[in-house]
Amino acid sequence: MTRRITSVRGGLLAVAAALTLGTTTPSAAAQDSGNWLFVTVTRGDGGHHEAPGRLLLCDPPTGHTKAAEACADLDRVGGDISRLQRKDAFCPMVYAPVTAHAHGEWNGQPVEYRETFSNGCGMAARTGAVFAVDG
Repeated sequence: MTRRITSVRGGLLAVAAALTLGTTTPSAAAQDSGNWLFVTVTRGDGGHHEAPGRLLLCDPPTGHTKAAEACADLDRVGGDISRLQRKDAFCPMVYAPVTAHAHGEWNGQPVEYRETFSNGCGMAARTGAVFAVDG
């Protein structure tokens, strides 16, 4: 138990240092801490200038304000974002595309997901709290 807590704490410290230095990929220490995804949301329909992302860790849930909800959603679908159930939402018919990208590991399996949505509301309805990277 102590080793796991130390490993998670060390991973979190390494990630915090990496993000402070402006890197956009998680460190090896973070990858050893269990289920994790590095998530980004880019305005527009291209992914060439990806915005800085957030590292979503799920043991314990941390990374953004809806981390616990995101981890619960991901746990229900075994980390497969494409299997998340669409939520009912009334979204505006405004074209303001956003591209959601996630890569990481869930239950020892690699995760890679990228999809462009017509707007942020559509993205949230389709992916739940996973990409809630804005405060």
